[in-house]
Amino acid sequence: MIPLYWLLNTSFKTNQEILGAFTLWPKNFTWDNYLTIFTEPVWRAGYINSITYVVLNTLISLVVALPAAYAFSRYNFLGDKHLFFWLLTNRMAPSAVFVLPFFQLYSSVGLIDTHIAVAIAHTLFNLPLAVWILEGFMSGIPREVDETAYIDGYSFPKFFVRIFMPLIKSGIGVAAFFCFMFSWVELLIARTLTITEAKPISAVLTRTVTGEGVDWGLIAAAGILTIVPGALVIYFVRNYIAKGFALGRV
Repeated sequence: MIPLYWLLNTSFKTNQEILGAFTLWPKNFTWDNYLTIFTEPVWRAGYINSITYVVLNTLISLVVALPAAYAFSRYNFLGDKHLFFWLLTNRMAPSAVFVLPFFQLYSSVGLIDTHIAVAIAHTLFNLPLAVWILEGFMSGIPREVDETAYIDGYSFPKFFVRIFMPLIKSGIGVAAFFCFMFSWVELLIARTLTITEAKPISAVLTRTVTGEGVDWGLIAAAGILTIVPGALVIYFVRNYIAKGFALGRV
């Protein structure tokens, strides 16, 4: 908790106090660092952009991962194990490997500096993880559940949404949590594929480094506000995460 306290402590100090003396709490308490973030359009846009593409990525990853994980857990087909391993290798690869291909592809189709560009790029890493997590939960559901639903006259979409998804809601919560957090903290791809309109908060933080030095108070305030979305996500899915770690493959 000490680093978190020190970050919070620094966010309420002026830059002169931060650089001038070692203090355990602000002597000249100020809200100016937070006011700067909330009043300047560049900072507000950075947070909005980050939340936008992170939410988009989480939704895309889950929508694609759910049927893919169901196929891996219920069907045996040619090359299924090789395909599953190949998906995981995409998650293992460093993001720097894919920056240039993504940049060239998006430049040719006009997707540079858009939210959907970053969301789709992050799907490359989050989709394999979501498939792996969800497949573990789905494999724990007996196949008799599927067969009983079909005998009762359920179509596949109706069965999947009304019966199957509630049974794996813990796994969906865990997958959503990891997709959100990995996308939220990723910097290299998000910064490379955006210029001005969709610039994330992680890139906006570099604006605190100027010819006069580093604005440490502003960086600390931005850091505190960057932690808030992740903390809120953990709060709302905490029960699912607890059940997920107990029942799933994670």
